[in-house]
Amino acid sequence: MEPFTRGVAVLAAAGLRKSYLSGDRKIEVLRGVDLAIGAGESVSIRGESGSGKSTLLNLLAGLDAPDAGTLSWAGEAAQADRRATFLGMVFQSFYLIPEIDALANVLMAARMVKAPGAAERARAKDLIARVGLAERSTHLPAQLSGGERQRVAVARALMNSPKLLLADEPTGNLDEHTGDAVIELLLSLCAETNTALVLVTHNAAYAARVARPLFLREGVLS
Repeated sequence: MEPFTRGVAVLAAAGLRKSYLSGDRKIEVLRGVDLAIGAGESVSIRGESGSGKSTLLNLLAGLDAPDAGTLSWAGEAAQADRRATFLGMVFQSFYLIPEIDALANVLMAARMVKAPGAAERARAKDLIARVGLAERSTHLPAQLSGGERQRVAVARALMNSPKLLLADEPTGNLDEHTGDAVIELLLSLCAETNTALVLVTHNAAYAARVARPLFLREGVLS
């Protein structure tokens, strides 16, 4: 894995380790992960089932703490109070709020930071249009297809203009054609906004479309 060398990395992880106890047995999932990503760079992470991909993504997002190692976002220590503005996340299961429409789901990300005003509402409408759902913005999640729901999730993840987007198996619940479209959307929007992307996927074809494909094996990235 080539190190990042151009200025301050958007994300820099060094020596990340994580283990869990199973009865009286200690299972080492991550054994010293190093990763640095620059602005606008796209990285994919593949690995066998149970290799620790989602565990790693949770550490990179600051949702869990490593047993050892360091994590910084844009040169500063990763902190929970920066998460809502620094990074966006897209998951396999969408996690949309079922009682509110697509536009309101996108706007919900802004509410995590402050009460949204006219500028935030305008940005949410723009993002809904950018993901091709302008005419579906008033539909509830249950009225949308799986691919449409994932597009809403992508728009929501970009609502706060994050420097980093983390995507955990974003096509896992989609058919191949729809999955292709979602991957294309992620890559094009991140490139357009200079947002760094970490894509966790089991799909070798999707993994190969990023600038730097990586593989998680025996607790380390290569």
